[in-house]
Amino acid sequence: MADTIGLLRPRTEAHPGLHAAAPWAVRFDAFDFVEIGCAVRGACRLAVDGHEPLHLEEGDFYLLNAPGPHVLGSSQAATPRPAGELFETASGGVARIGAAVDEVNYVCSASLWFDDANAPLLLKVLPPLVHVPATNPLIRHVASVTELLGIEVESREVGRSLVLDHLAQILFVQVLRAHVAQTEQPTGWLGALAHDGIGAALRAMHADVSHRWTLRELAAVSHLSRSVFAATFKKKVGLAPLEYLIEWRMSLARDALRRDTISLSELASTTGYESESAFSTAFRRVVGMSPRQFRDDARRAAAAG
Repeated sequence: MADTIGLLRPRTEAHPGLHAAAPWAVRFDAFDFVEIGCAVRGACRLAVDGHEPLHLEEGDFYLLNAPGPHVLGSSQAATPRPAGELFETASGGVARIGAAVDEVNYVCSASLWFDDANAPLLLKVLPPLVHVPATNPLIRHVASVTELLGIEVESREVGRSLVLDHLAQILFVQVLRAHVAQTEQPTGWLGALAHDGIGAALRAMHADVSHRWTLRELAAVSHLSRSVFAATFKKKVGLAPLEYLIEWRMSLARDALRRDTISLSELASTTGYESESAFSTAFRRVVGMSPRQFRDDARRAAAAG
């Protein structure tokens, strides 16, 4: 999971800590990124358009994947305040609703953006709403991280943004792990990693992407017959094993071309191709343009930015 998340080049923004006294509600507009949040103190209600309202107990986490408009609050009866206006009034890293002496809720949240080219690796296998209760064993272990995130949100110490960035990503990975552990059939590579045989094959491909893997070798890694391995892999991941390998190689290639730190011939070799022309043919088939054009476009975008 770590290598895939790393390839997405996550960027984070921690929101001000929300301290509120009932009745309260905050309305968020639709967005195309991921938001992770925790009811650090007190229970609250999360209502996402198109979904049943979700009751969050103290310590529960939620993850929203490009949701529509949604409301976080103490009850349905409370009149929502726009999140943007509320967060603009934040002082000392805290946005408040009601008198401080009456506060009963504390919600901590952060937004995450990913590299546009590779974001579908994750976003297409994540449901729009993930709820991880505080009772999940994997979540109980990150209570101290959540507490530290809350402290850093409200601090003005040197290195605050760097600490917040790493803490939010730690919580994000833990929530993904907890989601996989509590979901009977998670989709895509998230679910495949939880399968002993398919997960072993995925990890092998990721660990040695330059190896010219065959279906026989991957089936052996998974300790399954070739037919069972191929059928199970496609059912879990949505692609045949060698198709997935090509997609993964091209995801790595797009990332390398954007960073512009390696020649095309070197990139061809490190992604398992005998020649630059073979690599270019595969890249064009998957991405829709040549690697040179992709790199040139990335250079122009970087210069313009």
